[in-house]
Amino acid sequence: MTRSATTTTRTARKPRAAVAEAAAEAQVMGSTARIVESITTAIVERRLMPGTKLAEQKLADIFQVSRTLVRQALNQLSRDRLVTLEPARGAFVAMPSPEEARQVFEVRSMIESAMARQLCARITDAQVTELRRHLKAEREAVARTDVPGRTRLLADFHVLLARMMGNEVLAQLLEELLRRSSLISLMYQSAHSAEASQAEHEAIVDALARRDSRAVVRLMEHHLRSVETNLSMHPRAPDLAAVLSTET
Repeated sequence: MTRSATTTTRTARKPRAAVAEAAAEAQVMGSTARIVESITTAIVERRLMPGTKLAEQKLADIFQVSRTLVRQALNQLSRDRLVTLEPARGAFVAMPSPEEARQVFEVRSMIESAMARQLCARITDAQVTELRRHLKAEREAVARTDVPGRTRLLADFHVLLARMMGNEVLAQLLEELLRRSSLISLMYQSAHSAEASQAEHEAIVDALARRDSRAVVRLMEHHLRSVETNLSMHPRAPDLAAVLSTET
């Protein structure tokens, strides 16, 4: 084989090696993302309570991945403030302090009050109809005591309002705040609190339909205060495998 042919062969191998490396990296990232998504969903849907220990080996067995990938996922969840990493003890679902809870709801109130006022000035009849469809799904989930379903739908209501503003940055910011709120309030709602929240959503949409901006802002602020007031921080530690096995 000539020198030029050898060089060509080596050059040809490099792209193949790069593709293989990229594929392996994508597989790793996909596995990590799957773990992050599963645990996040379990937290938001009230199936993993604050203080639950997230043992690396148990998670590795559940997801059938290495502990390295589990560690990467837990680090990501820690950055998202959903998991606390404690030296020599391991990873736990975060337990927000009362002060953190106050701060989260303070930020939500500032953002969502302004959002509600602006949306009221531009909302369309079609968007009101879409909101009423969402409210119907909320009512049905609350009526059948579907805790994961109602928790997700009650949170999605706020993100839906943000998306109707046409501002994806706002929607993503609100999604992050709502994930943290899930640890603070939505995860701990009693059936009565969920019914109250759903009724408050109905009142907000009625005010939006009337284009009554003062009422919309007042109702949104009252709603967030009510959710914060109705906290019930009494979690039980669930079985990790039972919670996450349905996510894999």
